[in-house]
Formats: sequence, structure tokens, C-alpha cells
Amino acid sequence: MSALSDFRARYLVRFWSPLPALVALGVASAYYFAITGTFWAVTGEFTRWGGHVLAWFGFQPQEWSYFKLIGLQGTPLDRIDGVMIIGMLLGALCTALWANNVSLRWPTSKRRLAQGLIGGIIAGFGARLAMGCNLAAFFTGIPMFSLHAWAFMLATVGGAWVGVKICLLPFLRVPLKVGSQASSLFADPQVREKRNRLQVRLGVAVAVIAVAFAAWRFGVSIALGMAVLFGVVFGGLIERAQICFTSAARDLWTTGRTQIAYGILLGMAVACVGTFGAIMLGADAKIFWMGPNAVIGGLLFGIGIVLAGGCETGWMYRAMEGQVHFWVVGIGNVIGGTLVAVYWDELGTSLALPYPKIDLLESMGPGTGLLFSFAGLALAMWLVHLNARRFQPKRSAVREPAQTESLA
Repeated sequence: MSALSDFRARYLVRFWSPLPALVALGVASAYYFAITGTFWAVTGEFTRWGGHVLAWFGFQPQEWSYFKLIGLQGTPLDRIDGVMIIGMLLGALCTALWANNVSLRWPTSKRRLAQGLIGGIIAGFGARLAMGCNLAAFFTGIPMFSLHAWAFMLATVGGAWVGVKICLLPFLRVPLKVGSQASSLFADPQVREKRNRLQVRLGVAVAVIAVAFAAWRFGVSIALGMAVLFGVVFGGLIERAQICFTSAARDLWTTGRTQIAYGILLGMAVACVGTFGAIMLGADAKIFWMGPNAVIGGLLFGIGIVLAGGCETGWMYRAMEGQVHFWVVGIGNVIGGTLVAVYWDELGTSLALPYPKIDLLESMGPGTGLLFSFAGLALAMWLVHLNARRFQPKRSAVREPAQTESLA
């Protein structure tokens, strides 16, 4: 095996460990904030996409309160969030192609498509009600030292428990397997090898397109060009490590597995350090209302992501891998976020706007606010550990029959 083939097999085909990938995402998100002035977020931009679609049908969304709040100027190519998301999609597609992990995959049941759409709408609605998803509302929201992010995170975990209970209802117990056309079309080893080589070449082409796109945006501003490059890094990391916040929240209630949950918490701790430094140097933190919208939005988001089978990061890279179910989840996210924009005058005035924006660094002082965040993350890790212990007897009971059989 050549050195290039060995490198590809080790680092491009095999999935990466999620824990170091999440720590790397925490570092990258802090640098992203320091350089671009905004946090790593996606659902706000998805909602703007919904606004553009409504404008095509003659509506005037730019006059709505919600879009005046989050902005609807220009196109996705002119906005930092827009080009970053394009970079994420290109990065995820690139690494999936290099790993020969792209193929059209349909869910085994059409009911899964309906479930994905409904779950996506609920998750998108909850995310935008709380002004952020698993990224802006807690993975990068907690490092922004916004108190609302803690409420959203805890509510999301509770919502995931409700989502698990809903998914256990008999009429929703559908196998999660997906059917791949590639399994039958490329059964012949020679045909499969040709397909693999083609995907590698396509991956190189996508990488070239991503670099060219970044260079084009650098011609407009450094922030736009850097946003594209950061997006490529974000997308590549989440695809290679298969990062999905849904599995972390769901596993707390179903299997007790902790690796992704620990990785998320460690990633937030690392991001706290970098973000704190940027804020101390003059960057403006993004602080949102500590109101019922954060709690209700988190509950809905937790229910929605479990019902859909994927969060914002999860559906994005899986869609690039060719999983049709997650194309539908993405459409649902856009619809759900846009519904919040439609009804924001009623929702915002009662659930969000009357409540304060609490910046922990301002209310507690910089040092105390930072220590409070670290203490909260440490407590969360301890609770995750205690929760995992509940499942240890079950794991032992499952292993014992297998050991007995092997000895026999």
C-alpha cells in the first residue's frame, strides 16, 4: 500500500473520534467569533432563506419585525452566515466523497419522511423562538456567557426525553435503516472500485470549488472569505466525526453512552476560553432574552430533533451523504423557523422581548462569570456521569449471556 493510500485509509475513510473533533470545533468556533464578529449559527440563516422564498410569492418579509431583528438584507452570498453554511455543505460533501460515503439512500418507510418533516418543523420553530439551535443557543451560546443558553440547553435535554417517549409509541416504531441504491448497483468489486475513484476525484473538485468560492468572497471582504473557510472546516469535522447533538441528548435517556456528551461539554469549555479572550479584547458578545422563549424553544427543539432523527449539524452532513430523509428534515427546519418570523409579533412580545438579556460577564464580573460557566459545565459532566451509571447493570446483564455462550 502506498503512503498516499495508507493516509487516505487512516484519515479520510475511517470515521474520526467525536471527542477530539468536538474540542477542535470549540477552538474553531472561538476563532470564528473573534475574526468574523458573529457566532457559529445556522438556523437564523435558514429562516432568512424562508423569507426569500416568501418574497418570491409577493410577500414583504423585510417589513416584518423578526426580519428587522435578524436582518434580511442581500442574499446568502453577501452574508457571513450564508457563505459559512455554503462552506459547511461543501466541506461535508468533500470529506464524504473522499471517504466514498456518498450514495442515494431512502428510508425504508415513507412514514419516516413525514416524521422527519414534522420533527424538522418543530425543531426549527423551537430553535428560532429561542434565537438559536444546538449551535447558537448552547454550543456557542454558553461560551458567549448568555444566561438564556443554559435554560435552552437544560430544556433541550428535557425535550429529548419527551421526544424519546413519543418515538416509542407503537405507530412510530419504524426501523431506522435506510436503503442504498449503491449496494445493488455497485456489488461488483471492479465497478465499486471505479465508483470509489470517481468519488475521490469529485471530492477534489468540490475542494477546488470551495477554495475558489472562498477566494471570490475574499475579494469582497476578509470576513466573508474567512467565513467560507471556517464553514469548510466545520462541515468536514462534523461529517468525519459524525457529530450529531441529537444522539448525545437521546443517548442520555436510552443507552447512557457519554462520549459525544462529554465532547460537547469539553468543546464548550474550550470555546469559553477563546471567546472570553475575544470579548476582553473588545468583541461584542451575542446576548439574548432570558425569557420563557428560551425554555419553550428548548423543549420544542429537543422534541423535534429526536422525532426528526437529527439536529441542524446532523441533517446537514447526512444530507450531503445522500440520505434523502435528512433533505426533508432540512426543509422542515426552514419552514419551522419561518413560522416564527410570521408569528413573532405575538410570540416575541409575550415570551421574549419583555425579559432581560443577561450577560454573565457583566452581571457577575468577568472572572466570576467565567468561573460560573466552568463550574456549570463541570456539574453537567458529573450529571452525565451519574446518569450513565444507571445503565451499567443493564450493560452487564447484556454481556453475561454472550460470555456464557462463548465459554460453552
